[in-house]
Amino acid sequence: MHVAVQSAGTIGGRHVPLRDQVLVALRKGIVNGDYLPGERLTEDRLAEDFGVSRNPVREALRVVEAEGFVTIVPRRGVFVAVPDASMISDMFAARERLETLAARLAAERATPTDIAALRGLLDAARDATDRAAFSEVAELNSELHLLVVSIGGNKWLSSIATGLYLQVHWIFRLGAVDRAPHSWVEHIRLVDAIEAGDGDQAEEAAKAHVHAASVAALTTVQIT
Repeated sequence: MHVAVQSAGTIGGRHVPLRDQVLVALRKGIVNGDYLPGERLTEDRLAEDFGVSRNPVREALRVVEAEGFVTIVPRRGVFVAVPDASMISDMFAARERLETLAARLAAERATPTDIAALRGLLDAARDATDRAAFSEVAELNSELHLLVVSIGGNKWLSSIATGLYLQVHWIFRLGAVDRAPHSWVEHIRLVDAIEAGDGDQAEEAAKAHVHAASVAALTTVQIT
């Protein structure tokens, strides 16, 4: 049994580029758990789910393979990737470098408007956590981190973060039930330091947050 992830009309009925729409829907289906780690995916099945032909599905699968969301096994087919300890460790090593620098830059450059935007995301994340809306929490988590990077104003960090946070979003969602309340508290500390303009404290808050998230992610991988 499988879940058709497009409930509000099929993608094939929209006047938009199909490959891009399928790509977004496929990523979302994997991140939100409609397609689980290790699950086999077929072009026919995905074409049926999204209401399209196999061609845009095939193109989208190539992209998500490059992004690390699926694995193509010769003569066996396409499978949703299964995160392992090595992948998690590599991801969080990159996150630590990126997020600590981004936090320091944001503390140096944030405007009152920036702080208000960060606080708005914190409020939304608290509400979503209280409602156990964990897909929403995962989206807000990535949005907050990407906003911190954007506030820092370093275009190279922004370019790296765009790709990295596709995977961060996925890994966070896998363990969001346990991780969300703690993550929200850690984010408050980070935003407080950015608002205070304290680069050292912002960097330390980011480092502590990444470490806690790494431990939680590795635990999730071991459990699953």
